Amino acid sequence: MTEAAVLLDCSEGIAQITLNCPRTRNALSQQMREELAAAIARVRDADTVHAVLLSGAGSAFCSGGDITQMLDATQGGMAWRERIRQLHRWLPELMNMEKPVIAAVDGPAFGAGFSLALAADFILATPRARFCAVFGRIGLVPDLGAMQLLPRIVGLQRAKELVFTARTMAAEEARALGIVYDIVPEAQLQTRARALAARFADASTAALGMAKSIMNQAFQLDAHAMAEMEAYAQTVAHSTDYHQQAVARLQAREPLRFDWDRQG
Repeated sequence: MTEAAVLLDCSEGIAQITLNCPRTRNALSQQMREELAAAIARVRDADTVHAVLLSGAGSAFCSGGDITQMLDATQGGMAWRERIRQLHRWLPELMNMEKPVIAAVDGPAFGAGFSLALAADFILATPRARFCAVFGRIGLVPDLGAMQLLPRIVGLQRAKELVFTARTMAAEEARALGIVYDIVPEAQLQTRARALAARFADASTAALGMAKSIMNQAFQLDAHAMAEMEAYAQTVAHSTDYHQQAVARLQAREPLRFDWDRQG
């Protein structure tokens, strides 16, 4: 029986998706891509999940594409086109999932692995994490959404520099550029990542989800369109039981369920 390339564990409202091929440093094989797509679909539709944690088994987050499949001479041009198009059938589901997504990065996040981390809302990294848009070293262009995601985070000029040079970034530089949310010790990575995910347990998943969906379109819509989306989303949020209960708590001078400052 073939070992699972992706592990999915849902507990305490957190869905942990683990890339599970440490022998290849979690390279994105076809099997892993298919299992990752299935895991994302399950998590997206799970009402009991309020946050998602994405990590890699072993000493790497994800080393990028599977080099053995890249060397497959039987793959023609149209087959490669379809291979990339398959990625973009599930990538938007991860990028736009209406739940907080946290990437826990230890070791290399290279190539498509870098792109995968960028698709998360927050990246927690260890001091030995390394990031690289490595594609240029082998004459390829960034894929798995990197050419959309990276400029939005670091700006166009810096994104071009990282792509054109295909150089490696340490965790500290990635944090300075706004790629990494925080740096934590290796031994604490999973604990700290789960603790961050757990802090969203009492938030309104509906409100966070709608806010994320709208902000993800902020770079491609004009102010009028954004205002209209805001108005519709606020109307929906106003009608939720969560909001009504929060107002009742305020009137009764009771603590709110979700208070990041108080939790911290």
